[in-house]
Amino acid sequence: MTEEIPSESRCVYCEDAVQWLQERPVLAGCSLVASLPDVSEFPSFSLDEWKSWFTSTVRLVLSRTPDRGVAVFYQTDIRLNGLWIDKAFLCQKAAENEGSQLLWHKVVCRFRPGNSSTGRPAYTHLLCFSRALRSDFAKPRIDVLPESGDKTWVRGMGFEACRIIGEYITNETDTRTLVHPFCGQGSMLAVAEKLGLNAIGIERSPKRAELARGLTADLELRKFLRRRIMSSNQRQAK
Repeated sequence: MTEEIPSESRCVYCEDAVQWLQERPVLAGCSLVASLPDVSEFPSFSLDEWKSWFTSTVRLVLSRTPDRGVAVFYQTDIRLNGLWIDKAFLCQKAAENEGSQLLWHKVVCRFRPGNSSTGRPAYTHLLCFSRALRSDFAKPRIDVLPESGDKTWVRGMGFEACRIIGEYITNETDTRTLVHPFCGQGSMLAVAEKLGLNAIGIERSPKRAELARGLTADLELRKFLRRRIMSSNQRQAK
């Protein structure tokens, strides 16, 4: 069973993403992109409870992806109580149980390589899964992105990572609608729309959902974001 998605160039639902997906069958003509929240956003969960939620939600995203679409996950590991929590492993574990295969795994640098970091690791995983599609490894690929690009907020996806995802979906799949559960402030939606894809976001926060409806990926916005980040860094250095 599949569901046809509205053809508006951008639509943002202010709803719980898990419930929204649960209420729908396979999303025909769509590829999905998700950056799932980590345990810090679930204060009432134990680590094991969050892991269970995370893997079941990855499976839910994969289960709503059509066979010839892709599901892409943008996830940063966490270090907690002396343990390294590998979200790429959790994604692949869920994908194996759901019958999806890993097409590619990229590393996105959060800081300049060679620098030490505290808290979260200095890189983010970018993983792409599909049931039916397969990668052509004869084509040259970028496996390590030196930066994620400008961000609208600290937990957001960088515009450069969004571009890589959007161009892959545009050039390597027949899907023309990008569905983004947990869309935050909408960077991925803005880039998808810029590339000619229809974009659907689901975001529980009314404030972030409103921002996601209007965010654009034009050059002036990126210049503004770069200036804001530089200003913030200068203030922190004082």
